[in-house]
Amino acid sequence: MSSMNSPWFLALDIDDQELAIDLASRTAPFVGGFKVGPRLCMRFGPSLIAKLAAHRPVFVDNKYFDIPSTMEAAVRATFEAGASFVTVHAQAGSEALHRLANLERDLSHQRPFRILAVTILTSFSQSGLPVVSSAMPIKDQVMKLADLVMTSGLRGIVCSSEEVYPIRQLYPESYLVVPGIRLPGQGRGDQTRVADPATALHGGASALVVGRPVVEASDPIVAARQIDEICKAVTRSK
Repeated sequence: MSSMNSPWFLALDIDDQELAIDLASRTAPFVGGFKVGPRLCMRFGPSLIAKLAAHRPVFVDNKYFDIPSTMEAAVRATFEAGASFVTVHAQAGSEALHRLANLERDLSHQRPFRILAVTILTSFSQSGLPVVSSAMPIKDQVMKLADLVMTSGLRGIVCSSEEVYPIRQLYPESYLVVPGIRLPGQGRGDQTRVADPATALHGGASALVVGRPVVEASDPIVAARQIDEICKAVTRSK
């Protein structure tokens, strides 16, 4: 596994394997890792993960949410495919998260590996939450889920920029990944709780997930370099 040289993942949310590999090879000097989800994983499988991992660490974002044994099996298979990061849903509950913490510890003896527990998706606003959880403010839900994750023994949490600061203050040892990153002046798309890279990093993010600002840019390499420079400038200032 290559090491992360910058605190952000490029989200390869595209459908073309050759385009994804080409984009990865050209942006590798400026990114910390590559995020892939079901769009690519379901089409091209483990071989794509291995190809991307030759450039930078791979973050498989399939957000596993099932009974504990199935989640364990899915995470193990993702590790064996070559991923260095994988997402699960924090709402899977205490038993699943405890078992996954033990699995993460075992797998990390072989090579660096981190399980990231997703709290509330950045596409949700308060009014758009599922009916079963709409009565509680998003921030309160995220904090409760973060506490559940940390109590389980995991340290990786996915949250929006709006929750990253309070989680960082309460759990300084956490590894906080923040998606929904946009450059100033860019549209939100289908995301609701968003921020620019500097704001999220100053708030306490360990790593960012950036997709459209690079993938949809007229020159993705220039955009990737710009984000890399912002991230490294913030890191140096801390």
